[in-house]
Amino acid sequence: MLRLNILLLLVTMVSAMALVQSQYESRKLFTELDRALAESRQLETDHQRLQVEKRAQATPLRLEQLAREKWGMQTATPAVTVYVPEPGAGAVAP
Repeated sequence: MLRLNILLLLVTMVSAMALVQSQYESRKLFTELDRALAESRQLETDHQRLQVEKRAQATPLRLEQLAREKWGMQTATPAVTVYVPEPGAGAVAP
């Protein structure tokens, strides 16, 4: 009878330790999930902000301003347009 009581006590202790370990792992996983969800929300916010910045940088006015300032380009007008004739266009056909 004493052996049975000791065996049941050991089984109960092992079961209690397994329960504690299981709860610890569960809390640890929940914390990791919560952190991952927070990081996901932050990344989504950053992505949206970057998309807005990208659209703001790609406006035609912004591109024209960059072309003028950075590359020294100017708007094409008839006064600065040079027309190149097609080869053979001035020759008379026989």
